[in-house]
Amino acid sequence: MLTIEHLNCGYGKHKILHDISVTIPDKKITAIVGQSGCGKTTFLKTLNRMVEEEQGYTTGKISLGDADIKSISKETLRSRIGMVFQQFNLYPHMTVLKNLTLAPMKLHHKTKAEAEELAYHYLEVVGLRDKADVYPPQLSGGQQQRIAIARALCAQTKIILFDEPTSALDPETIQEVLDVMVRLAHEKNITMVVVTHEMGFARNVADRIVFMADGQIVEEGTPEHFFTNPKNERVRQFLSKIVR
Repeated sequence: MLTIEHLNCGYGKHKILHDISVTIPDKKITAIVGQSGCGKTTFLKTLNRMVEEEQGYTTGKISLGDADIKSISKETLRSRIGMVFQQFNLYPHMTVLKNLTLAPMKLHHKTKAEAEELAYHYLEVVGLRDKADVYPPQLSGGQQQRIAIARALCAQTKIILFDEPTSALDPETIQEVLDVMVRLAHEKNITMVVVTHEMGFARNVADRIVFMADGQIVEEGTPEHFFTNPKNERVRQFLSKIVR
């Protein structure tokens, strides 16, 4: 379980997140929604200490189980919390198989044979086993994002963060990525935190929805509560603009 207490975050004098306290439930799907620029991606980055690498700062406390994440080395933390980015971040000069075997061998010290067995398994899960020897630039955007998801699964993390995983895709390839995420939600024993503009996914797949505005959490609850009985006026305004 991830527990966030009084989290503040910014870059220099520019403060982005303001006193956020929220719990991410274990083995559930939490969707983070809100208008662009409200701090969703920055919040996600605080959960695996990426803000530090970007010369930003955080105050408050983020706990993974009983441990403050600042007390955990970044390598260990990222063996527990994986991330799927908007832009795939695959190594273009390596085959799909090599992209997938890096983390198991480096983070979990698996042999090449063990890592390849794991990679083929998760390529099967995302429906791309036949692409093992292909290079990422030869794949469509949807296929690359599915490979990125398989890579996160190969790292065998208990938590996967998704930063708007469909935002860089063409409309016709969005559904293939969402289908993989829905399959994972139903079959895999993992915690997913998904920053998304896909309201259908949030409504039909997420267990909990967190709505952000101006760097704060202004409402959270079940999809039923969020879509049918929100308390906050900002949420009501946001929902009124969605084509249903």
